[in-house]
Amino acid sequence: MYGGKSIAVVVPAYNEEKLIGRVIETMPDFVDWVVVVDDCSSDRTAQKVAGYCEQDPCGEKLILIRHGENRGVGGAIASGYKWCCDREVDVAAVMAGDAQMDPDDLPALLDPVVSGEADYAKGNRLFTGDAWNEIPKIRYLGNSAMSLLTKIASGYWHVADSQSGYTAANLNVLRTIDWDRMYKRYGQPNDLLVRLNVYSFRVRDVPVNPVYNIGEESGIRPVRMIPRLSWLLAKLFLYRMVQKYVIRDFHPLVFFYGLGSGLLVAAVALAVRLVWLWTVRGSIPAINALTVAFFGIVGLQSLFFAMWFDMSYNRDLR
Repeated sequence: MYGGKSIAVVVPAYNEEKLIGRVIETMPDFVDWVVVVDDCSSDRTAQKVAGYCEQDPCGEKLILIRHGENRGVGGAIASGYKWCCDREVDVAAVMAGDAQMDPDDLPALLDPVVSGEADYAKGNRLFTGDAWNEIPKIRYLGNSAMSLLTKIASGYWHVADSQSGYTAANLNVLRTIDWDRMYKRYGQPNDLLVRLNVYSFRVRDVPVNPVYNIGEESGIRPVRMIPRLSWLLAKLFLYRMVQKYVIRDFHPLVFFYGLGSGLLVAAVALAVRLVWLWTVRGSIPAINALTVAFFGIVGLQSLFFAMWFDMSYNRDLR
């Protein structure tokens, strides 16, 4: 128990036999359940966790869930969340099976959720001044880019480090979100933030310490992941616009986003024509140049107004 609330920590694990023991052994004593979800590992992850289960005095604190097929980190987290929801756990946190999340940061992550100040809290590794030196440079830059796009897609403009999986959610979140529909792979944190915003849940960023170079092996390749996640975020953005500002509560910002996007697309098309005319004829019609400038300026202004409306509308979800 922590602050009078029952606490469970979901640990998604895939081929983590080297570090899963460290995660289990360093788990704070106030955690009521540690739910390890083995995502069809090909190594001895499940066997190592089973060994720890045998050492559990009551046989109830450490829970092992095994997938028959690999479902991705999002699928593993969803299985853990379902377990917590079925047992009406007050707060469910997530810590990775590779020991990259400092257990000493867990109380700070739980505090806003346990106190009722937030429905969902997530770690932010970028707050610390040493983040640039501690996080691999390509991952830091990729994370920063994804955080900016996630702000636009999710509507949580105060949230950064969107790829952080160190989180805590209350029972209301566990009951509301359809975990079967959540994205199952690396974009799971981004997908969840969008779904949380659709239901107007309060989200809090909490500074946490980045942990690297402890023997973990990352399968993340930012160069390949960024284009894939960018496409996912574009779809999630449209999903949120329809769900939140058309179906649940109409807001004119959808017109600004539509107008701005349309004008910018037209501006790009006209700019291409402008370059073609310059190449072929050696001259540019004045009306063409003025139209490109007009469409570009008005399009950007419309997008900025839409973002400002979105930020204002979600200002209370902190």
